[in-house]
Amino acid sequence: MKRVECGSHSLLLTDLYELTMAYGYWKHRIHEREAVFHLSFRRNPFRGNYSVACGLADAVDHLRHLSIDGAQCCYLQSLVGNDKRPLFEKDFLDYLRKMNFSCDVDAVPEGTIVFPHEPVLRVRGPILQAQILETVLLNLIASQSLIATKAARICLAAEGDPVIEFGLRHAQGINGGMAATRAAYIGGCVATSNVLAGMHYDIPVKGTQAHSWVMAFETEREAFQAYAEAIPNNCVFLVDTYNTLEGVRNAVWMAQRLREQGHAAVGIRLDSGDLAYFSTEAQKILDQAGCADMAIIASNELDENIIARLKRQRVPIHVWCIGTKLVSGYDQPALGSVYKLGAIKKQDGTWRPCIKISEHLEKMSIPGILQVRRFQMGREFVGDMIYDETILKASEHIIVDPTDTTRTRLMPVNAIISDLLVPIFRKGKQVYQDVGIQAIRRRVREQLQCLHPDLKQPFDPYEYPVGMELNLHRQRTDSFTSMRGVNHHLAP
Repeated sequence: MKRVECGSHSLLLTDLYELTMAYGYWKHRIHEREAVFHLSFRRNPFRGNYSVACGLADAVDHLRHLSIDGAQCCYLQSLVGNDKRPLFEKDFLDYLRKMNFSCDVDAVPEGTIVFPHEPVLRVRGPILQAQILETVLLNLIASQSLIATKAARICLAAEGDPVIEFGLRHAQGINGGMAATRAAYIGGCVATSNVLAGMHYDIPVKGTQAHSWVMAFETEREAFQAYAEAIPNNCVFLVDTYNTLEGVRNAVWMAQRLREQGHAAVGIRLDSGDLAYFSTEAQKILDQAGCADMAIIASNELDENIIARLKRQRVPIHVWCIGTKLVSGYDQPALGSVYKLGAIKKQDGTWRPCIKISEHLEKMSIPGILQVRRFQMGREFVGDMIYDETILKASEHIIVDPTDTTRTRLMPVNAIISDLLVPIFRKGKQVYQDVGIQAIRRRVREQLQCLHPDLKQPFDPYEYPVGMELNLHRQRTDSFTSMRGVNHHLAP
């Protein structure tokens, strides 16, 4: 079987049901009917209070190069249904091959702080095209937003200490490792161990040594000396291979010799045991030896909760290396994101709002052509309003909670307002210019500074106010009532 190249932009990078629905639209000659889809998520990950939007650059790159070639069309032609007959007509496959991407796409810029139920991305265009994009957009946006959020949480817990991403070996595949490194850097990490990502995304790379290096020599001192001779300008000594505190003393011994040669050891790394105890004792040894300038670097299955606990103990750890629990989204490996149809244009040119009804209010979609308006007082974000661009009126900016309609709030009339979704594509042509990864990182830091301090606590129950604009709430209620009436036979 031919290997699929990483970063493929094929139209086949989707779920089969997207293509069967596209075929159905084409068969019924409604494939060019204009529709609007929204990508959002239902809950903040990691029991937190905010999320970091990420992954847009990869989504833009995919859409710019979206295509299907002859071999891929032949593969689709080979697919058969239950009756062993082809799933797709050749004319449909010819249509796909000649199709040019022509949708409008609006999205929240990467690095923006976002919240549940808000559209992070909106696609407007022929329903066939917008439908096919569901799978790949969810994959690219949700996965990187998850990791960027985790990184932001970890970096906040570290209280300004450098955090280095060390997770490639435990990431979800090669592409997953590259995407996770990018998202972790955007979320606040200062460097990565991933050399290819360092080159590709212009991220600083850092590394130490493994236990295998120490074990390859007769003694720990011999291992440290050999490493210092090979790389005198990048010496971090891993001290817990045999006896941690003795390892610290051996690192000091080598650091003193490096100093005599005109070099400075970077530090020591602790990778096991009681980090509070060993870092404290290690600092005493370093201080007594005149090596207080050496950094104590910690690894070993760390996350924001462990770091926050160690920070409360005021441990002398200066750098945090995070691997598995960052790049895998360890405690929540997926973001609960959805891609729902919000509106479809009727033959008379008017829009019909579309709603997905659920017995759980949290899972009921919000109909319309949606935008998000953020309210800011001074330096602080105070609330977000989801509204329909076609029905926004001069209301008092009353918002209604999407999951509890008894909860309403009046947004301040003197607030600074900004709409979060910005144009990315118009008629299939890119109109948004990527600002680069450094600017995205700065946006994360700046936006986090605009959040109430309680929102940045790992598990504080404080909720940021997000709601539907009052007219949108009424539209949603009317749509619910109407569709329940039309489809009453589906009700329990």
